[in-house]
Amino acid sequence: MTDHDRTADAPPIAAYKAVLLSVLDSRPSGTRQRLAEALGKNRSFISQIVNANYPTPIPAQHLETIFSICRFTPQDRKAFLVAYGRAHPGRLDTAQPPRRTRRIVVELPDFGSAALNEQADDLLQGVARGITNLLSRSRRDDDDPAGGGS
Repeated sequence: MTDHDRTADAPPIAAYKAVLLSVLDSRPSGTRQRLAEALGKNRSFISQIVNANYPTPIPAQHLETIFSICRFTPQDRKAFLVAYGRAHPGRLDTAQPPRRTRRIVVELPDFGSAALNEQADDLLQGVARGITNLLSRSRRDDDDPAGGGS
């Protein structure tokens, strides 16, 4: 019996989380951190979306990023999408494709302190997340025919 066969009897959200957990467990260390960064989330969010004990659903707009970063096989992707479709009927139909992203490297001086270096890293990551969130809001406002933007 495969992991995917066992998920067939699991509650709907737990079933797709089990597929994601199985894929993540077979990837190199650091994959969870890369996934968190790509989604603009904390690592704790990744822990919640892979843990069947948490009811936190995986937002549909994150699926393509998850498939890409975690390098889902076609079989894993199919098993995940079947379980996701059962857990969230119709949600895949309304999901927008993710906005393409790019990675830039910024060189900073070493501040001579691990704590200061971490603060600088967090500050820059926060700016990047803020820009991403601003673009997401702009995209939603553009899609709102009533002009309900702020």
